[in-house]
Amino acid sequence: MSLAPLMNASFPVPLHALAAIAAFVLGGIQLLLPKGTGAHRMLGWVWIGLMLITAISAAFISGFRMIGPFSPIHLLIPLTLYTLWQSIRAIRQGNIKAHRSNMIGLYIYALVLAGIFTFWPGRTMYQVVFGT
Repeated sequence: MSLAPLMNASFPVPLHALAAIAAFVLGGIQLLLPKGTGAHRMLGWVWIGLMLITAISAAFISGFRMIGPFSPIHLLIPLTLYTLWQSIRAIRQGNIKAHRSNMIGLYIYALVLAGIFTFWPGRTMYQVVFGT
């Protein structure tokens, strides 16, 4: 395992990967910690920031071009941004069930599932973990 492929990748790949990894770790912690506390709210805002960085930076990554510079994975960008907005709106309206559902869904689909695809042979994270 070597971080060299990630650190040598063109911008914004390192930013995107590091934000996604941090969001994955922090999101896991958030799922385990008590909900509704000041710490949960503070860490939640940090997580939202990390997810915004992850989603926005993804728009500038075009390793697999299928439709112009985009691929189907890019559909997660507007979905992530919309779901973040809906999650904030839900909790501000006191709809804890919708907030929880949106946040868990984002964690599973935008981080876990999408993260699995980063280990496809030839991709940067595959090189980080398994070598070239």
